[in-house]
Amino acid sequence: MERIHYDVVIVGAGPIGGRAGTLLALEGLKVLMLEEHNEIGRPFQCAGLVTPSAMNVVKAYETVLEEVDGALIHGPSGTLVPVGTDGTLRTYVVCRKRFDQAVVQQAMEAGAHLWVNSTPSDANANEDGVDVTVQRNGEQHLVTCKLLIGADGAHSWTRRHFKMGRPKELMIGFQTEVVGYEGRSRWLEMYSGSDIAPGFFAWVIPSGFDTHRIGVWSTAEHLNGRSIESCYNDLLNHPLWQDRFTNINEVARYVGPVPSGMVRRTIGNRVMLLGDAAGMAKPTTGGGIGPGFHQIQSILKPLVNAIREDTLTQPTLKKITKKPWDAMKKEQDRARALRNLLVSECSDEQLDTHFLNFSHPSTLELINEIGDIEKPVPLGMALLKNVPAFRKLALKASVRLLLS
Repeated sequence: MERIHYDVVIVGAGPIGGRAGTLLALEGLKVLMLEEHNEIGRPFQCAGLVTPSAMNVVKAYETVLEEVDGALIHGPSGTLVPVGTDGTLRTYVVCRKRFDQAVVQQAMEAGAHLWVNSTPSDANANEDGVDVTVQRNGEQHLVTCKLLIGADGAHSWTRRHFKMGRPKELMIGFQTEVVGYEGRSRWLEMYSGSDIAPGFFAWVIPSGFDTHRIGVWSTAEHLNGRSIESCYNDLLNHPLWQDRFTNINEVARYVGPVPSGMVRRTIGNRVMLLGDAAGMAKPTTGGGIGPGFHQIQSILKPLVNAIREDTLTQPTLKKITKKPWDAMKKEQDRARALRNLLVSECSDEQLDTHFLNFSHPSTLELINEIGDIEKPVPLGMALLKNVPAFRKLALKASVRLLLS
């Protein structure tokens, strides 16, 4: 077979692979993106929320379906906590197919190449580079590169092939697209309780004219033998909220994993993991686009220099990634510790108590002042410090944060 040479091969042409392809191609590097499907943006396995900071990076505003100003959060017994302000944008709801295509298109316009219907079947990293065997449209190709990047999602082939570990948590998500749900304009809704989302929450997100995305996520440990679909059905039939779902008609459904907690080895000799492949999803919301964008941006300059100089050994890549990625891992671990303390490890009775405290006007003012979907730790710490009802948890939180 004829060898095809690239500086960088990226496995996975989703938003993270596409963004990495854009940044590296703009630096004049020869980049190839491999996409296993024959169409970018399919299958769809995401709630489709993109924060303003992440959207500002790619400016794919043409993919926005809805703008969201806040969330109506329902406690297990119905206590309502409204977080947000009408007219103040908190996040975007996008068409993920169009969003992914827009980001990958930017990479191609920057000079990156794209192969669809293409999957790696073997890869070997050595002193001279990485030899990647690619199955493309039923034919086998041999591609060599200086650096192989795995941006190939929760079940990353790259991560498994190079034995780089597993994400700390692998949440299970189930979502449908429906018509007929009547919600508050520009606001999403969240529902909690062990019946519908043990340890986590369910959501209803406006996604365009008369359409909403209804979803649930949890972990196998919290589900304790239940299926995630049964949780979804229990949400639709919950005595407190079933009237909201009476007139909905399902038009699509999706199920997929949400990996959170950085894997043991995000880098190896001439190999690197980004995004879901590295376990970068936020433990509080499951969002992975913002962290994935930040992950590649935080190391771009030294990484480009290392690619140009062809100094991509594991020690070199570890030196490049250690400080910025260790900081991201620490923030992720701290967010998980606070999530567990305030939500995931609570009984419904404890959650109800928390929601009553959340709903106090002064607490809502604090949440709206400090709350940031991208940075939940400062908000969690402010609640523990400034809300008297939460102060008894402060010592426990301090211990967990020290150990995280």
